[in-house]
Amino acid sequence: MNSANICMIATIVAYLAIVVAIGISCSKKNKTTDDFYLGGRKLGPFVTAMSAEASDMSSYLLMGLPGLAYISGIADVGWTAIGLAVGTYVNWLIVARRIRLYTHHVNAITIPEFFSKRFGDSKHVLTAIAAVVILIFFVPYTASGFAACGKLFGSLFGMNYTAAMVVSAIIIVAYTTLGGFLAASTTDFIQSIIMTIALIIMIFFGISVAGGVDAVMDNARALPGYLSMTMTHDMVSGTANPYGPITILSTLAWGLGYFGMPHILLRFMAIEDENKLKLSRRVASLWVVIAMAIAVAIGVIGYAASQAGAIEVLEGSASETVIVKLAGLLSTHGVLAALTAGLVIAGILACTMSTSDSQLLAAASSVSQNLMAECFHIHMDEKKKVVAARLTVVVIAVIGIFLARDPDSSVFGIVSFAWAGFGAAFGPVMLFSLFWKRTNRWGSLAGMLSGGVMIFLWKYAVRPMGGVWDIYELLPAFLVSCLCIVIFSLVTKAPEREITDCFDEVSALVKQK
Repeated sequence: MNSANICMIATIVAYLAIVVAIGISCSKKNKTTDDFYLGGRKLGPFVTAMSAEASDMSSYLLMGLPGLAYISGIADVGWTAIGLAVGTYVNWLIVARRIRLYTHHVNAITIPEFFSKRFGDSKHVLTAIAAVVILIFFVPYTASGFAACGKLFGSLFGMNYTAAMVVSAIIIVAYTTLGGFLAASTTDFIQSIIMTIALIIMIFFGISVAGGVDAVMDNARALPGYLSMTMTHDMVSGTANPYGPITILSTLAWGLGYFGMPHILLRFMAIEDENKLKLSRRVASLWVVIAMAIAVAIGVIGYAASQAGAIEVLEGSASETVIVKLAGLLSTHGVLAALTAGLVIAGILACTMSTSDSQLLAAASSVSQNLMAECFHIHMDEKKKVVAARLTVVVIAVIGIFLARDPDSSVFGIVSFAWAGFGAAFGPVMLFSLFWKRTNRWGSLAGMLSGGVMIFLWKYAVRPMGGVWDIYELLPAFLVSCLCIVIFSLVTKAPEREITDCFDEVSALVKQK
């Protein structure tokens, strides 16, 4: 192992030691499940904003987006980024305050619990189904994070993929099981800073090794459709393919996913003062726009660096390691450069870990809190509930490791499917539960089931037909879910007076504040 690798590993180890230390520190504050899952609702505005976006910007920010831009140009990632930016802002604008007030009003600490209490579901049918949905989509989502870590170390240090993935998973599980939500949110805040530094470093270094801005642009212009927002480049054939209105609309639909993301919605629920959400919204929205724009640029710059011979030409899923290759090149320029490269790799780790920890917590809460305690009525004191929650995190992580065992899996592909699943199954139900008083348990149940099922039907049965049917599954599934919520709510009995009164009380609180 050369000195550059030693410096990089030292930086990474120092970073990992910090996040584990945070987990140990926060573990002392986890006395109840409310502490473990929501940090006692004591997050400040900056931690709320940056932890929400760090947990949102999973491995696709530093691996998925640059990799897709590298091989196909800016259309696909550009429209995706626009959809995500708009979705981020709207979610903070219309959902954040209302869900914070509503969940506090009905004393709900998880999304499944909120759905049941919102609609007076005393049998916890909604809780059980929502918990199962979380497991179905979060476990593979978490696996994508583990896979990203395996690719990272395998590409950079030549480590065995499986060993690297398992070690990374152990670190994530360690600080998550120790510190719970507070540790996850605090580390996410730190990780967002490291991610930002990593992005800025790589964009300047990438431009320098590619031969300057002019060289980057010349290489991009030489590829048909590479810089177009209405065409996309096919690296295999060297030709441009149309990126029409239907495809653009389909890609923009990524923004709809935010309304159903449990790990993001939990941040809204956990802020200490809902009146500071405006500040959080501005910070979060600005950071997302800047981070995604730089991530896309890194993909374009990375291609130019390949053409200049600075890094190897990447194909297929290997394109997702473009920032790793650039970091490896940076490490060869002396000790300070190697330490800086280690910080970049720590940024990629942060990107992955900040999402994985939040997903593990959300999935764990669906098992220990929603299924075991509420559905199966397994009675435990607060101490045993916290222990059960920690054990659940470990079990889910083990399953995630098993699913991530294939090193050829696409990080972007896995994230895309899980994102669609949550967006369609939870997004419409969340919006209607917050804004339409007439929504009842049957409507929400129909919306949740139809949205989740339609994701599978559209992806595996309809979309393969191609043509006008080649639409990102989130959009049709989201629309079907909305339609089912309206129809089933109207043809079944209206909500009880107690439920509508609660809705009115929360609406009044929103207007007052």
